[in-house]
Amino acid sequence: MPSSFACPNCGSAGMEVFYRVERAPVHSVLLLDTREEALHYPSGQIHLGLCDHCGFISNVTFDGHLQEYAGRYEATQSYSPTFSAFARSMALDLIARHDLHGKSIIEIGCGQGEFLLELCELGGNSGIGFDPAYRGEPIASEARDRVQFVADLYSEKYRAYRGDFICCKMTLEHISNTFEFMSNVRQSIADNPDCVVFFQVPNAEYVLRDTAFWDVYYEHCSYFTASSLTYLFERSGFVVERTYTVYDDQYLVVEARPAVSEAGPVLPPEAHAQTRALVMHFVTEVENLRNQWKDKIEGLAAEGKQVVLWGGGSKGVAFLTTLGLHHQIQHVVDINPKKMGKFMATTGQEIVQPEFLKALQPDTVIVMNPIYCREIGAMLEEMNIKTSMLSL
Repeated sequence: MPSSFACPNCGSAGMEVFYRVERAPVHSVLLLDTREEALHYPSGQIHLGLCDHCGFISNVTFDGHLQEYAGRYEATQSYSPTFSAFARSMALDLIARHDLHGKSIIEIGCGQGEFLLELCELGGNSGIGFDPAYRGEPIASEARDRVQFVADLYSEKYRAYRGDFICCKMTLEHISNTFEFMSNVRQSIADNPDCVVFFQVPNAEYVLRDTAFWDVYYEHCSYFTASSLTYLFERSGFVVERTYTVYDDQYLVVEARPAVSEAGPVLPPEAHAQTRALVMHFVTEVENLRNQWKDKIEGLAAEGKQVVLWGGGSKGVAFLTTLGLHHQIQHVVDINPKKMGKFMATTGQEIVQPEFLKALQPDTVIVMNPIYCREIGAMLEEMNIKTSMLSL
């Protein structure tokens, strides 16, 4: 039913809650050293609400004070050859299309700086990255002397930093007050009409269409479709030049420039109807899909089958906690060496390296992201592991 929560994207009152998770770990990629810590990790509520005006989706119960973006926050994806190839291809495309040669680049939410360094190395650019979880690890890139990092949240105090290209990948979905944040970015650009702004977020249409409950977790308080993302950028003072999806439709990208006039946002009349239809599809299907997965895994466990999860990141945590799976799956595999010997928030499974499976010889491997099936299948074959592989 409509609530009193105002939409942080457009300011309209009354977001309609359509999906609830009452006990979700407030972080899903922190490095948790012990099973005890993981089992008792703090939880929060997820109540996803839909704005009836702009189609934006938000966790209306999100509490940003529960977040810990610091040194033990580990979301690096570059250990995957599949992801690394994607990131490099995207960097080359952006450099070519926007003539990013000898330019100044700002990245908001840069992680450990992998993408920023790639842009600077491939295009001969200089850059500055902002991220409170930046650890200052040794940098092998030849661009290291042209790049600096600020281990802090990007905010109004950094408006003085100017760039020819502003990049923000997989960060805006972590920000609850989206309009305030984007207005700050726009003010930092001031009167530079040539500045290009590039943002990448999870594609909410993909999540809703595929009933991907494993892509709903506490850190992600903001969910965008192409129309609601465009609306936000136009309302914040940008002209949107392009929106498109990448990575098998999982990510949504917007490219924009600062507007030179005061024209307000234009929301296509059919946009909200499309989003509402996707929301209704999600609501109709999600309980059935959750039950199917839980019954399948519990059935395998009852037969004495050894089941492992491949993917120790947010999808894996959301999948396990939403289904309430503990003893049915005892191990989670991840290729990130920093996660080895750590534990999954709330459900407590130990994260192991792929080589661990040689001794375990699991009956079933459940892959958390289908885009990695070929990569994982090749690793299993190389290790001579005969197993059934399922994918979300």
